[in-house]
Amino acid sequence: MCGIVGFIGHGNVQEVLVNGLEKLEYRGYDSAGIYVAEEKGKGHLFKEVGRIAALKEIVDFELPATVGVGHTRWATHGAASQQNAHPHQSSSTRFSLVHNGVIENYQQLQAEYLSDVVLSSETDTEIVVALIEYFLVTEGLTTKDAFKRTLEVIEGSYALGLVDVENPTVLYAAKNKSPLLIGRGEGFNVIASDAMATIDVTSEYVEIKDKELITLTQDAVIIENFAGETVERSSYVAEIDASDLDKGAYPFYMLKEVDEQPAVLRRLLQNYQGDDQQFAFEADMMKTLLASDRVYIVACGTSYNAGWIGRSLFEKLAKIPTEVHLASEFAYDLPLLSEKPFFVFLTQSGETADSRQALVKVNELNYPSLTITNVKGSTLSREASFTLLLHAGPEIAVASTKAYTAQITLMAMLADALRAAKGFEASFDMERELSLVASIMESILAEKAEIKAWIDANLMETRNAFYIGRTLDYYVSMEAALKLKEISYIQTEAFAAGELKHGTIALIEEGTPVIALVSEETVGAHTRGNVEEVKARGANTIVISMQDVAREGDTFVIPKVETALSPLVMVVVTQLLAYYTALGRGLDVDKPRNLAKSVTVE
Repeated sequence: MCGIVGFIGHGNVQEVLVNGLEKLEYRGYDSAGIYVAEEKGKGHLFKEVGRIAALKEIVDFELPATVGVGHTRWATHGAASQQNAHPHQSSSTRFSLVHNGVIENYQQLQAEYLSDVVLSSETDTEIVVALIEYFLVTEGLTTKDAFKRTLEVIEGSYALGLVDVENPTVLYAAKNKSPLLIGRGEGFNVIASDAMATIDVTSEYVEIKDKELITLTQDAVIIENFAGETVERSSYVAEIDASDLDKGAYPFYMLKEVDEQPAVLRRLLQNYQGDDQQFAFEADMMKTLLASDRVYIVACGTSYNAGWIGRSLFEKLAKIPTEVHLASEFAYDLPLLSEKPFFVFLTQSGETADSRQALVKVNELNYPSLTITNVKGSTLSREASFTLLLHAGPEIAVASTKAYTAQITLMAMLADALRAAKGFEASFDMERELSLVASIMESILAEKAEIKAWIDANLMETRNAFYIGRTLDYYVSMEAALKLKEISYIQTEAFAAGELKHGTIALIEEGTPVIALVSEETVGAHTRGNVEEVKARGANTIVISMQDVAREGDTFVIPKVETALSPLVMVVVTQLLAYYTALGRGLDVDKPRNLAKSVTVE
């Protein structure tokens, strides 16, 4: 689900696959594998748990292969094991498949078609490759038609690469809501989740759109829709120079960093996973936190907005009273503190001047503190009692995106660890739900065109906009409003929906965009009532809702996740709203006016 590379034609297939997988390591993964075929009926499968370095140890790079697929996997269906690692094969080993995404109806398909088939893994992917063989055998189809038949019955998100060892002159691919590209070369063609994976062998790429079936040979690329109609599509050149390498094939760092969020989340899970299936944090820090009677989260900007989500997580999961404070105010207006306070400083750079000033005050009072930052060895990291790293990779765009979701994810993991340490029963499996969140993030990111279309029709000319929501949705609205205003220069404000009647509804005029977030059943109906109130006064409304509380007419509906983690997926839509609004207005998305990435002055 995390990374795919495929190659057919002249060249060292194994080398291209493994090198490509190494370039996709940033996505986060727990196992990796490749399958290569050298002639009809003769193929070789290599899979390993852990790092790609371990995979390289077992791959035979001397095999004269002509086609192959490779994959880095982050476990969703089934544990991280060699058995569950990709590529997966049909029971006869004729077909080998790699897959990114989630097949939502795999259990129904197994019951309907594959009740007599013995499976060797716990994955949804094996169901797909087994279906291909099933349709080929039972319906007498060709490989291409069996693949197409399978695509017609599966539901969910997928990027697929398929090799038929009985015909190693062809590589098949398809996608729906998961990223996949075609790369063209002289005497070879490739598929990849990210152009960075194969940029060292080709710079010419072709987009694959949802529900298209791709047939590649060493010299040809055929794109068809499910009706069998051939689609003609021009290639583009990914012009990447030394300064662009960190951006990959993206026009702006911000879009790249938005897309990286699922990988960052998975990397956090990997880095803080303990041996006993619990999240592992420094013992002294946990002991100090458990001895405290109140947590004080101190931050600025986007980190401050993340802090409100953290407050909810600490209080609801770990039952620790928590407050959130602006760093720029905290040092000069210290609140009345509890007897055993613990301070959490959220800062992407670890150099934020206002936060450091507040930390200086905390240190003067000899209270314990934790810095959650993206930069190891930064000032706030050095000066705090404890540090937790976000492992998000460099965030270049001024508008923070992946650091925000990384902060929330890490606080969710920490809150869950505190809950367990205090002996409270879990209401949900945090690790499993966060893995699901990462997958749903990817499905949202696959809907960029739909989001952009709404923006082009509604936000290009407006001067003002409003976000509304209640409880967690209000906290997400705060971040959403900040994103839109800081890169598009639209004056955007966030309001607790219930406060509209207490003054702010006076700002609603004919055509004013009002974006409502609805993810919680307990308050959803109230927020919708507020939507009707502003609509009656001429507002142009958009509703972003969670699937279980969605209603007909909602603009964007997001698959259901655990309510406590809903901000992680709701915010992704709003990040894209901000990005495409700024882009459509011809603005520099990465470097908005008057702003700097790291605020090092008070």
